[in-house]
Amino acid sequence: MEKPDLLKIYELLYKAYGPQHWWPGDTPWEVCIGAVLTQNTNWGNAEKAISNLKRGGSLCPVKIRGMALSDLESAIRPSGYFRLKAQRLLAVTDWWLDNVKNDRLHPSKTLPYWRESILNVKGVGPETADAILLYSFKLPTFVIDAYTRRIMARHFGFKPDIGYHGLRRFFMDNLPHDPALFNEFHALFVRTAKEACQKSACGSNCPLL
Repeated sequence: MEKPDLLKIYELLYKAYGPQHWWPGDTPWEVCIGAVLTQNTNWGNAEKAISNLKRGGSLCPVKIRGMALSDLESAIRPSGYFRLKAQRLLAVTDWWLDNVKNDRLHPSKTLPYWRESILNVKGVGPETADAILLYSFKLPTFVIDAYTRRIMARHFGFKPDIGYHGLRRFFMDNLPHDPALFNEFHALFVRTAKEACQKSACGSNCPLL
C-alpha cells in the first residue's frame, strides 16, 4: 500500500473547514480536565461538568483537591461515570500539582519523559495523555481517536482495528513535529468525521472523496 501524503490530506481538510480553534478552554488546566471528562461521552456533557466547577469556584487544581468527594462527583455528574471520573480527575490533579508550575512543564524534560509520566497516572490512556500534552502544553504529540481511525481506514487502506501506537507512529514519522499542525490536524479529523465521514457512511460532502 502506498503511503498517503499526510500534508496533502491536511491541506484538503483545512481548505474545506478552515481553522478549528481547538481545544476549548480558557486555561491549560481547563483543557486538561476537559480531556479527562470527555472520556466516553460527548464534549457537550463534559462542558456542562466544567461549567458546574466554574460556578462553584472550583476550577483550579488546588480547589479540586480540597473538595469533598461527594461535591466533586455531584459537579461532574453530567459527564457520566461520575464516580470513576472523580477518581481519575483527582489522580490527574495530583500529577498536575507535582509537575506543573505556572501552567508549564519543566523544559529540561523531553516529550517521551512527560508522556511516560502522565501515562502512569491511573485512568489516563494514550488518547487522553496525548490530548493533555498537545493541547495543554503544546508538546508535539499526535492524538489518535476513533474518528482518525475511521477516516484512515475508509479512505487510505489502514486496518479499522489498527492499534493506537501504530497509527500514532505513522503520523509522528510522516509529519513535521509542529504542535500547531498536530493541533489543527486532529481537530480537522473530528470535524470531518462528524459532518461528512460519519460512522454509517461517507457523505457526498466529504472533502476526501
